[in-house]
Amino acid sequence: MKVLVVGGGGREHALCWKLKHSDSVSEVICAPGNPGIARDARCVPVGAEDIDALIELARAEQPGLVVVGPEVPLVLGLGDKLRAEGFAVYGPDQAAAELEGSKSFCKALMAEAGVPTARFETHTDPDAAEALIRAWGAPIVVKASGLAAGKGVIVAQDVEEAVHAARDMLSGNSFGEAGSQVVIEEYLLGEEASCLFLVSGDTILPLASSQDHKALLDGDKGPNTGGMGAYSPAPCVTPEVADEVLETIARPTIAALAMRGIEFIGTLYAGIMLTDAGPKTLEFNVRFGDPECQPLMSRLKSDLGEVLLAAAEKRLQGINLDWDERKALCVVVASDGYPGSFEKGQTIGGLDAMEAAGAYVFHAGTAEKDGVIVNSGGRVLGVTALGNNVSEAQKAVYGALKHLHWPGGFYRRDIGYRAIVREDAGEEN
Repeated sequence: MKVLVVGGGGREHALCWKLKHSDSVSEVICAPGNPGIARDARCVPVGAEDIDALIELARAEQPGLVVVGPEVPLVLGLGDKLRAEGFAVYGPDQAAAELEGSKSFCKALMAEAGVPTARFETHTDPDAAEALIRAWGAPIVVKASGLAAGKGVIVAQDVEEAVHAARDMLSGNSFGEAGSQVVIEEYLLGEEASCLFLVSGDTILPLASSQDHKALLDGDKGPNTGGMGAYSPAPCVTPEVADEVLETIARPTIAALAMRGIEFIGTLYAGIMLTDAGPKTLEFNVRFGDPECQPLMSRLKSDLGEVLLAAAEKRLQGINLDWDERKALCVVVASDGYPGSFEKGQTIGGLDAMEAAGAYVFHAGTAEKDGVIVNSGGRVLGVTALGNNVSEAQKAVYGALKHLHWPGGFYRRDIGYRAIVREDAGEEN
């Protein structure tokens, strides 16, 4: 079958790459794609948020499956409109996408369903937000309720920082309309992990565990980003933890949506904190994580096209996923200055040499200019490799990165460090 993938980032490159190697897939089309994706799919210059043009593209190409990668087109209702045209779609409808599109909706649903999460309040008034922050004290978490590309979360270590963040969001300075409502949460202590599920109605199929590194700098310091690297599996997600997340977080959430008449078809991403009181939900996303998707697709042995079509057609029950026993690790190379302002159009060299050294380079924020690859976004490359353990995968990635020629590129040097500490201590996943 022909598959249309919507998006042009690292997540979509990983999906296109895996779909290209799926026996069930005859051709992969990507809109808009990027220069790296062009190696694995036919790219069409239609923006991921241009809903009308995407509908026209689907009509022209008649794909057997449409996979919607990013959250914005899902929140804009692309899934609904494609299904109304008769297409098989992997990605939730607009109502279900509110789980990610509105943190206030998400937290209210969790409270309604009894899903374990941090204590929270939602505010639109700066004075009320400040009063709550001063009453609760720090550390404390301030979130823009709307979509902010993974950067709308401030983990404030002191009260004044939190007050400034809340007022800045509510004034529209930080994230525009996305910050017109803020969610203020208690700070949870523990280790974070990403638990993703393929969902098709009431059938929920867990993916392998993974762990993202949200902070910009080594040692999890600095501001939050969209993700600076990830690896799979995450040793902190034991089989017992995975079962608990499925039963206390994923199932009640999907059931609560169903109680509202909302059917979920797509990826449910639960960002969790492993606290002393058990797993608690930090956030939900309604698509594959980025950069979690890169190591997950590197380890997946099942036919991705077949599995996603089964989910889209509500045939997911009874399907099992086959995983490579090896570990996978992805390091994100970002433009220097990200998540703030940065210079675009810088030449990136050494890509072929990195792959010759044993890594696969997934493209995110790249473009082609005069025949060379340049940076066009904040997070630019996802350099990924497999290994018999996380330490081996990490060495392969950082060894490959020695061949990168891009003075304006930046990356963390410690991706996977938590798992490596466990490996060195002899702990098993």
